[in-house]
Amino acid sequence: MGRDGSVVPAEPPQQAAAAAASKKKTQSSRSWILLDSNGQGTVLDVDKYAIMHRVQIHARDLRILDPLLSYPSTILGRERAIVLNLEHIKAIITAEEVLLRDPLDENVIPVVEELQRRLPLASAVPAKDYPGGPNDEVGEEDESPFEFRALEVALEAICSFLAARTTELETAAYPALDELTSK
Repeated sequence: MGRDGSVVPAEPPQQAAAAAASKKKTQSSRSWILLDSNGQGTVLDVDKYAIMHRVQIHARDLRILDPLLSYPSTILGRERAIVLNLEHIKAIITAEEVLLRDPLDENVIPVVEELQRRLPLASAVPAKDYPGGPNDEVGEEDESPFEFRALEVALEAICSFLAARTTELETAAYPALDELTSK
């Protein structure tokens, strides 16, 4: 029934299917960068359904990465993925790849570069050739699983970002506080 009480004819199944397909096509695709275990990056423009299918997570988990919704910083551990929402870093980490949202954002570019630098295993160089020997910290970092190396890069990046923001705020706040105490 229509709003005015009249009967509205149902669309034939073919037209309904076409309308659903056009709705699906018009849904906004998002820009992601896919980094594999070798640090090779590929920019993807895909919708949320393609991401959900690729990394096997639920829509509710993907929702925390939506920039239009206000979610606090979150790290979710799922069966096959780690979902990160840390300020500007919105990522999905699996055992084989990292998907980062908005790869052209000025705050995300350094994270992408660091991931590309640190994700590939340095297995070509024997541990004894590292400066500190086989027990050096660099050798231990290279042995950790892919997911942990990617998570470590993201956490270091967000900590550095927050430390820089804190320094900026302190620089602006201390003169004002000094002025208040002098008056």
